[in-house]
Amino acid sequence: TTPESLYLLLTSARGREILRPVRTVIVDEIHALARDRRGSHLTLTLERLDHVVRAERGTVPQRVGLSATQRPIEEIARFLVGAERACEVLDLGHQRDLELHIEVPPSDLEAVAPKEQMGELYDRLAELITEHRTTLVFVNTRAQSERVAHKLVERLGEDAVASHHGSLSKERRLRVEQRLKAGDLKALVATASLELGIDVGSIDLVCQVGTPRGIATFLQRVGRSGHALGLRPHGRLFPTTRDELIECAALVRAVRGGRLDRIYQPVAPLDVLAQQIVAEVACEEWREDDLYALFRRAAPYASLERESFDEIVEMLATGIGEGAGRAAPLVHRDRINGVLRPRRAARLTAIQNGGTIPELGDYRVVADPEGVFVGTVNEDFAMESQSGDIFLLGSTSWRISRLGVNTVHVTDAGGAPPTVPFWLGEAPGRTLELSEEVGRLRRDIAARLDGDREELVLWLAEEAATSRVGAEQMVDYLRATRDGLGVVPSDTDVVFERFFDDSGGMQLVVHAPFGMRINRAWGLALRKRFCVAFDFELQAAANDDAILLSSGPQHSWPLEEAFEWVNPRNVEQAVHSSVFYIPMFPTRWRWNTTRALAVPRMRGGKWVPPFVQRMRADDLMAAVFPEQVGCQEHMTEPLSLPDHPLMHQTMRDCLFEAMDVENLQHVLERVEAGEIRYHAKDTVEPSPMAHEIITGKPYTYLDDAPIEERRTRAITLRRGLPENARDLAALDADAIAAVADEAWPQPRSAEEVHDTLLGVVAIDERAVSTSMDGDWTDWFEELRAAGRAAAIETGDSRVWFPVEQIAAKKNSSTAPREPARRSPPSMCPHERSCRASTARRRVSVCCGATWRSPASQQPRTWPSESPSASPMWSTGS
Repeated sequence: TTPESLYLLLTSARGREILRPVRTVIVDEIHALARDRRGSHLTLTLERLDHVVRAERGTVPQRVGLSATQRPIEEIARFLVGAERACEVLDLGHQRDLELHIEVPPSDLEAVAPKEQMGELYDRLAELITEHRTTLVFVNTRAQSERVAHKLVERLGEDAVASHHGSLSKERRLRVEQRLKAGDLKALVATASLELGIDVGSIDLVCQVGTPRGIATFLQRVGRSGHALGLRPHGRLFPTTRDELIECAALVRAVRGGRLDRIYQPVAPLDVLAQQIVAEVACEEWREDDLYALFRRAAPYASLERESFDEIVEMLATGIGEGAGRAAPLVHRDRINGVLRPRRAARLTAIQNGGTIPELGDYRVVADPEGVFVGTVNEDFAMESQSGDIFLLGSTSWRISRLGVNTVHVTDAGGAPPTVPFWLGEAPGRTLELSEEVGRLRRDIAARLDGDREELVLWLAEEAATSRVGAEQMVDYLRATRDGLGVVPSDTDVVFERFFDDSGGMQLVVHAPFGMRINRAWGLALRKRFCVAFDFELQAAANDDAILLSSGPQHSWPLEEAFEWVNPRNVEQAVHSSVFYIPMFPTRWRWNTTRALAVPRMRGGKWVPPFVQRMRADDLMAAVFPEQVGCQEHMTEPLSLPDHPLMHQTMRDCLFEAMDVENLQHVLERVEAGEIRYHAKDTVEPSPMAHEIITGKPYTYLDDAPIEERRTRAITLRRGLPENARDLAALDADAIAAVADEAWPQPRSAEEVHDTLLGVVAIDERAVSTSMDGDWTDWFEELRAAGRAAAIETGDSRVWFPVEQIAAKKNSSTAPREPARRSPPSMCPHERSCRASTARRRVSVCCGATWRSPASQQPRTWPSESPSASPMWSTGS
């Protein structure tokens, strides 16, 4: 059974009686439960089961946990039995003799796999499937499962391949599992839906398209093959990009070295606690003290504070919000005697809406005329479709006949060419341990780049279980990266790379291979610190290996200053204040209110449409946190989190589940300790290692700008690796001089000279004594005679100003030689802003200028202040 089924049995009156004689509970693949809310939910269910059995027999059931990939095993044992019971651990180890190989296409991998290269991958997959009796092909997304299965069907036939993922109905999944077990299928293309607890018979080969993002995940998938006595598990990895190739190599090294991911358990999730309180109180009345003691026996809730428990109980007793739209209370609380009793709808609500799997708002797909449930598609995909469209689901083409409120009605399209549907969700981030392996491998290869190439290629091919072609591609990729950046980014070296796009905007890439959860938090913190300093919201993105910040042409700063923007002391607050303004926060609020039974997924035996669920969650957000949804023009101070238990849980989920602020702080502490080094590099075009984040998919975005509005679209990327990557970091002096000549004005009249003066504020007469179209001196005199320009003496020369700017120069060490006839109102009344304005205008015609460059071009010494204090930088210019 599943944790959800056990919960339903224990919450129903009849099921509760059936479970009273239970003597043993076996939790298979316990590692997969311990790492998320399903496990927290299960531990509370098991404590409730102990209570039922203890009341019947005076003893509690024995618990047995099984897993081949668990670390640390002592914490998993504590997760199994709870905080008050002893557990005997039988550790047989997790390492098996595996046959692994990385498959690399004959053409060079790039940042994005082209169509031709994917065709080569499908051809190789089809070849391997033909050579083996049964093959499992694992992918990371549902859309990829459908696409790969469809391409393999084209090569092997409709009866040879099928897809398997969580958006297919249970009946369809069971049908293809049985076909594979019986030998009717040659291959099954699956997501994580086929990883655990499913018997599919004997498997000869496991293939992984892309990377599994975790060591334990890969071991579990490859472990599905070679189950017969004397056989070895056999796995093939198919990287689709250059970074995936490096990651696959690091994964193989980790597996061979016996290393494993650490499992991090959620700590006392309050939304799950609320659901289980309602479910248990619906079965019998409870004293609050006894229920608190019962739930604290579960390992994830061993540290649950009584204050948090009481806040959840009070929320369940009073509901959320007031008036129309509030979440109704589900329990009666006798505060005098400390007793909880169920309200009328408590049991039905707990049964119909139980579980922890997030509600993603998918539409049900129903085949007409039989009304058979086929699976689900994303709500956005359904809304963008229309009658007659043909799409792929479960390796079958379906034609849409009509759209319902939350249902897509379809008929069999008879194999007509389909489109592949999409599902929106969060991509799995690379585990911390695998990220460390990636950084270590990059560092090990970089240390050998100056040695014998042939020796390095042979070593890497053996170390990573790949072909010579794969090893050469890794060596060439990291060599080009080092030549372009000066160092290979790794677990000890972080590179800040800056370059300009085709629109003149500035792009900053932080190369940090610490995994998406850390990089997402780091990117949000950098974005927030930039926003505070420059009063401008950046576009940003983050993936497992890099962070991208995209600014406009009006922004500039010394690159090394970015090192100081985020540190261990300000990072949590920076991320905390960023979370309010990104979709992550309201999404997790909706998930938490749904799990806490405040937003029902089913009412009166009918599914509540996804958009209605979102509206209900938004209404509750407005009731608890009105500032977050209110008009921003009325905001007088930064948002602060309301004192509500589900709000605190939502923020904790954002900081420590979707992101990893805790380990980001450790990274920043290592930077301050000198264990991680920062490097700054300005390049003329993106380095090879920047390509993948520049072409990142929408799930990497840290802001809500759509793909068609991303500033990265203005970046031109070259195909393949440059012949000499050192040229990426070389600024050509002749090119700079040529651009400077083009930028400097070439006036043809006194009026155009005056325009130039207004633009650049001050012009040294020596620099423009002659021009290609006339003598500037005559034009200066003409303007002075008209009262529109004035000059000051600077040694053996004169510097000319427009009269409109005279007021801005009143603090100069020298005064204009001749006062203007009429001084119009100053165009720059404040000295500091005047300096910034002067600098901006000078830089616009003086290419290659740094913050100190204008000093030599001013009539007086440039103000002696640092870049951080200069208004030119603090205003984002």
